[in-house]
Amino acid sequence: MTDVSLFRLYLLRAMYLFMAAGLALTIWPGIIHHDQPWSLMHGVACCLLGAAGVMAVLGIRYPLRMLPLFFFEIVWKSIWLIAVAWPLWSAGRMDADTQESVFACAMAILFPIVFPWRYVWANYVTGPGDRWR
Repeated sequence: MTDVSLFRLYLLRAMYLFMAAGLALTIWPGIIHHDQPWSLMHGVACCLLGAAGVMAVLGIRYPLRMLPLFFFEIVWKSIWLIAVAWPLWSAGRMDADTQESVFACAMAILFPIVFPWRYVWANYVTGPGDRWR
């Protein structure tokens, strides 16, 4: 296992705190108090984001063990930006809600900046996988 500096661990913790606090302020109030039933996909999205916020709290204590949460965030946001936002933007049909989501998804650019890349490489790319039997 590659050592990760205490400074890098604190950067990761700050990112988990940023994520948890942001989702606590923007998503959880709607989960707790919503006047009307949500559409299926809106409910799914809000609950998924609420769960990510709760899991980010674990990342404050276990910043390396919870790195897959950041991987997940980067992947789903990248897919959304490419599959949803890009076609709307290129067709000139992006509305204010979509622009707001683009900004929120673009925040994921901060995650790779604080990643301990040697650790990621050693543990997720070249490291041995878990046993199959």
